[in-house]
Amino acid sequence: MTATFARRTLSTAIAGATAAAVGLGALSAQAAQTVNLGHTLSDSSHYSVGADAFKETLERLSGGEFEVVEHPSGALGGERAMIEGLQIGTVDVVITSTGPLGNFVPETYVLDLPFLFADYEQARCTLDGEVGQDLLDRMGEHDLVGLAWSENGFRHMTNGKRPVTSPSDAEGLKVRTMENKVHMAAFEQMGVHPTPMAFPEVFTALQQGTVDGQENPITVIVATKFWEVQDHLSLTGHVYSPAAVLGSPILLDGLSDEQRGWFEQAARASAEATREEVSRLEREGVALLREKGMTVKTDVDKAPFQEAVKPAYQIYTDQYGSEMLDRVRASDC
Repeated sequence: MTATFARRTLSTAIAGATAAAVGLGALSAQAAQTVNLGHTLSDSSHYSVGADAFKETLERLSGGEFEVVEHPSGALGGERAMIEGLQIGTVDVVITSTGPLGNFVPETYVLDLPFLFADYEQARCTLDGEVGQDLLDRMGEHDLVGLAWSENGFRHMTNGKRPVTSPSDAEGLKVRTMENKVHMAAFEQMGVHPTPMAFPEVFTALQQGTVDGQENPITVIVATKFWEVQDHLSLTGHVYSPAAVLGSPILLDGLSDEQRGWFEQAARASAEATREEVSRLEREGVALLREKGMTVKTDVDKAPFQEAVKPAYQIYTDQYGSEMLDRVRASDC
């Protein structure tokens, strides 16, 4: 072997090794683990604001180890289907209302009792405290990981038939409710015909007249453009509606403590961003809905509504006991 040939052979080997190393480095850089995050609202909603905060925080903390892909507008299914997806590992993270959550974690039904919280301050304080953490922890008993409490806001009624300022005005209306027995019981007490259905189906059902109305926070009414299919909004504020940031145990149980901590921080950032957006929409949303042509009733006497839904509390305590309700009421918030 000549010296020239040997040098060429060595140069070729070095070049090959360098190329291989570069290739492995590129492969490593591309090997970020995809985290599929789903929710049922549009990509301009408060949920999407929360999803953006989750993505930014997790990707930053992990140094690109995880890449979050948002799936808005029910692309991964309705809320119940996505929660089931968490349990079997086909979905990684979900931002969901508590509507269907009670079907999986019955203790959370307490949050859906009407007129449980007086205002946002009390609701947020309770969920950020011992009671809220206990409810998140209990989700682990049902193949779910409770990461943080987020928010939708206080729920109000809309319909396409008439203004509603009292329970008698609402009597006989067919109203879409969440897939939640506590909600349904409350509306039945008002003489309303509750019609549970998955959220992605609601707009079409209103458009086609399958139901007369629905009930949701201002945030959701704005994000979903319900003004296109509903004429009347009544600010009943009948239920405070939290949201939950949930994770799949199939993903999270396989992570290190540090990695799991990143997810928890991302969920808290998501909740904070969502709450800020809810507060903004509460300030600005009603004016927008009026501009879009909705008749907005602010002079709603809540006392008869509170009286009408009292039996829902008995239905809840008969089935689930009063422990969690007593703890909420005893909170110093």
